[in-house]
Amino acid sequence: MLPIVDFAGAAEGDGSALQRAAEEVRTAFTTVGFFYIRNHGVPDAVLEAAMAEARRFFAEPVDTKRQVAINLRHRGFSAIGDALMYEAKKPDNKEFFTMGLELAEDDPDVLAGEALRGPNNWPAGRPAFRAALERYYAAIGDCGAMILRAVALSLGKPADFFAPSYRKRLQRTQFIHYPPQPPELGADQYGVAPHTDFGCITLLWQDQSGGLEVYDRKAKRWIDATPIPDTMVINSGDLLARWTNDVYASTPHRVVNRSGRDRYSVATFYDPDYKAVIDPIAFGGGGELAQYPVTTAGAHILGRIEKSFGYRKARQKAS
Repeated sequence: MLPIVDFAGAAEGDGSALQRAAEEVRTAFTTVGFFYIRNHGVPDAVLEAAMAEARRFFAEPVDTKRQVAINLRHRGFSAIGDALMYEAKKPDNKEFFTMGLELAEDDPDVLAGEALRGPNNWPAGRPAFRAALERYYAAIGDCGAMILRAVALSLGKPADFFAPSYRKRLQRTQFIHYPPQPPELGADQYGVAPHTDFGCITLLWQDQSGGLEVYDRKAKRWIDATPIPDTMVINSGDLLARWTNDVYASTPHRVVNRSGRDRYSVATFYDPDYKAVIDPIAFGGGGELAQYPVTTAGAHILGRIEKSFGYRKARQKAS
């Protein structure tokens, strides 16, 4: 079973509570790379309202949902078959709606052509959908900031170490629907094929259907990340592994919806500003030699998105 880290008191400024959480986060991120968070601070009402709107949206005909098909800013609806994880044989058996930081067309970074920036791709005539999802986006972002305060402490840095890199964050939140997966689709069909996440940390709410599996490198087997009420699942991604010079693990995971019913989840990829510098020796870990060249968060994340999503591959073939 994945470890459970309780953040009770941390959000209210209790330094000792945050330090205790930091110590447990370090243990989790240097071993399995995953943990459940308890007392995450996202209000139940905010989560429930967002999920109710997401379920109503996914219940619409595909042609209706395609009116807000995902664009080059990586915002909007992706149908089943649009995402193919690297080295996977089949596209993922899921559909999802992606939103990011809402920026106006006259924002300086948007005008400068910074990738993945701009307004969200909202469906027309659904003000409740937008309002509910925006409230969740803000609340889960606050949770991400709290977790990163613990991550900073766990790496021997001040709690606010990451804050300058998150002034205009590349947070992407995906509302995901997995239809029931019949056995005849085969053993190589996944809701999400085995992969590691692109970014810094991921915050996942999942319903009670189950299906998330994490690879235990030590035991060399897949283990169930069974849903636990009132918790979320947190994991470190490739960007944090790179930033810490591989001191923190980025662990493969996958989803197979064997429940026989629709499965819903919300994944938030809580990542830094596009221009944030990712220096592998920033934390002094993994020896003095950097395992990776210095990069920026935007270059790293955009590179991974380009390799995993069908709408971007189609553009590359056409150019």
